[in-house]
Amino acid sequence: MAHSDSIIAASQKHPTVALEHGQSYKYGTAGFRMKADLLEGVTFRVGLLASLRSRALGGQTIGVMITASHNPAADNGVKIVDPMGEMLEQDWEVLATDLVNSTTHESLAEEYERIAKRFKIDFTSPAKVIYGRDTRPSGHKLVTALAAALTATGTEYVDYKILTTPQLHYLVRATNTEGTPQSYGEVSETGYYKKLADAFARALKGRKINGQLTVDCANGVGGPKLAEFLKYIPQDKVKFDVKVVNDDVLRPEILNLECGADYVKTKQRAPAVTVRHQARTCSFDGDADRLIYYQTDSDKGFIMLDGDRISSLAASFIGDLIQSAGLSDELRIGVVQTAYANGASTNYITSHLRLPVICTPTGVKHLHHVAAGFDVGVYFEANGHGTVLFSNAAVRAFRETTPQSPAQKDALDILLALSELINQTVGDALSDMLMVEVILAHKVWTLQDWATTYTDLPNRLVRVEVKDKDIFKTTDAERRLSHPEGVQELIDQEVKKYKDGRAFARASGTENACRVYAEAATRSEANELADRVARIVKEAGLN
Repeated sequence: MAHSDSIIAASQKHPTVALEHGQSYKYGTAGFRMKADLLEGVTFRVGLLASLRSRALGGQTIGVMITASHNPAADNGVKIVDPMGEMLEQDWEVLATDLVNSTTHESLAEEYERIAKRFKIDFTSPAKVIYGRDTRPSGHKLVTALAAALTATGTEYVDYKILTTPQLHYLVRATNTEGTPQSYGEVSETGYYKKLADAFARALKGRKINGQLTVDCANGVGGPKLAEFLKYIPQDKVKFDVKVVNDDVLRPEILNLECGADYVKTKQRAPAVTVRHQARTCSFDGDADRLIYYQTDSDKGFIMLDGDRISSLAASFIGDLIQSAGLSDELRIGVVQTAYANGASTNYITSHLRLPVICTPTGVKHLHHVAAGFDVGVYFEANGHGTVLFSNAAVRAFRETTPQSPAQKDALDILLALSELINQTVGDALSDMLMVEVILAHKVWTLQDWATTYTDLPNRLVRVEVKDKDIFKTTDAERRLSHPEGVQELIDQEVKKYKDGRAFARASGTENACRVYAEAATRSEANELADRVARIVKEAGLN
């Protein structure tokens, strides 16, 4: 085929190191992610697939993001973004895995041709890819490999250089909808800032944001991007006092080091630099797609508002607005969670908010797909990654409903502004932060007020090393083990011994280990239940 010789020649300059040592790769929720020095050839091959994907979809623009999110600075990753800013279609994840695991340059060209033949791809048709990267130094080499693949396949491309992951998702959707009635926004980083700043001001409706917000940016790309965004807020309409900390991108070794959303969630404590800020505080992760709020209170200690809390806050506020707008009979609102969601949050949403909750397997692609089935679908993983999706019918209702009172008009205006403020493509720490600030301003709530909506059940997450993680297979949205046979029954027997007990085990997606999650009425019981289930899993893993 037309590109084979140029692919082989270009591929020889970007070898896949790990394959030479017998290591295989698998495309997952995070794309391919590993030590950066193993990724050059992988990124080249992902470029080939992105080109094929664009041509298979009639020349629509495909995105590629180079980031390792909350991982240490020595890691990196590469993933593909589909035309509407969503994750790569699952069938193509398998193709990505096959292509990247080609063992020779010649077999790589053959696999490329096989995919092209399967989808009847015309190599004379146009293809376009846009890409960005986070602040990791290894990004330089990886974008060079990516560009080489795009050049070898005659693909038009645009390098947007350093971006947050959500900004790249925004740009992909904005590019593909430009000039259509579904236009998502101006195709530029500036367009992203303008859209959010305008929607933020409109959603606040003149409400006052109380006090200073301290934002920990994990010494990642979110730091400079947040600072840039703040310049676009209309100062005559909105007073937003933000203190940006952990925004050092000049020392790559401190990226995500003892700071950021993942640190706060897993360690359940504030980064050192934010402890002295008694005010409202939140943390982004390294690529700014996760958000955790928290406060260190002299009386109550550490208060954490994670993804579950953000989800319930958004569902409560938007649900009330839909009722005030007179649309509760027309629009279905629902919440999507994973098995890691705290049981108290699920109970609060179903019993107090009276909204349906659907549990899916772990991984944003699963939550996003189910959330899209509602008119308003709220989804957040407990780690702080999530968003709110609004259907076309919902947005049309916000725009076209004729208000019968000032209160109804206010509700419709705020709902429309929120649909533009909240990033519809992917979890976005900056966008989600603005949403939280809008809701707290309207409710006139402090973080303590927010924290009193329900009390989290004490919980514990344990990592258990096993011989072969692949023998552990799950069902019921990963909440129960189907294999090894008999193990789930043993877990059930332990859970019955504890008040409000719940526990599950699932294989890690990246390590030869299992994750055990347990919760119970007291901290000591949650710890005890976690230890008992971990022992069951460890014994099963040794057989």
